[in-house]
Amino acid sequence: MALIRVEYSSKALEMCTSFQVFLPDEGDLSRTKVVYLLHGLSDNCTGWTRYTSCERYAREHGVVLVMPEVQRSFYIDCVYGLKYFTYVSQELPQVCQRMFGLSSSREYNYVMGLSMGGYGALKCALTYPERYAGCGCFSGVTDLQAFLAHRGMLLAPGEVTAMLGPEHIVGPENDLSALAGKVSDPPEIYISCGEQDAHYPMNIEFSTLLSSLGIAHQFDHREGGHSWDFWDQSIQDCFAYLNL
Repeated sequence: MALIRVEYSSKALEMCTSFQVFLPDEGDLSRTKVVYLLHGLSDNCTGWTRYTSCERYAREHGVVLVMPEVQRSFYIDCVYGLKYFTYVSQELPQVCQRMFGLSSSREYNYVMGLSMGGYGALKCALTYPERYAGCGCFSGVTDLQAFLAHRGMLLAPGEVTAMLGPEHIVGPENDLSALAGKVSDPPEIYISCGEQDAHYPMNIEFSTLLSSLGIAHQFDHREGGHSWDFWDQSIQDCFAYLNL
């Protein structure tokens, strides 16, 4: 695999930003599956490469990995800040397709992430289902409003205001349940969460919601917490479930 770190000027963010890419050594990149792999609240574009064996899994499956950086934005187009959802869901794929010759066809594109990135992955897949063949959410924040109410101490009040405005209300464009209720022809969805994870109850509720809406998905839960050991296993299980 070739590891490339790209520094470029983003139009959506109106600043220079970074992302990392793993590219297979052989094969036609226009016919290679691509996984957009999203980081959590305390990480950046290097988190997955530093703490998991994602490069080895990508090599074994012959896929491209694209790992962007969104700081602590929750992959939201912020009310008082930068348009991180526009960047990840629209600009980044276009940039990667132009730079590396990757395909824009649904059958070749996937999105996955952990914790905050799990929220971002589901948001991408449920907002633009026609763009992704599959989605993986590991220990995800599947109910942002509940997270802010009970786990909001992980974010400073100013951060939440910048994202959502002074009332701190999660609108329908940022509510995964609302997005799931409107989606047609969703991609394949894989969800995992450790049973000792603080996010476990909301993941149970989200899986139940998907089932009630008739949205097929896999929900794997087992002993484990909010940890890289759990996420390293989850990406392997997700790759297997999605037949990557």
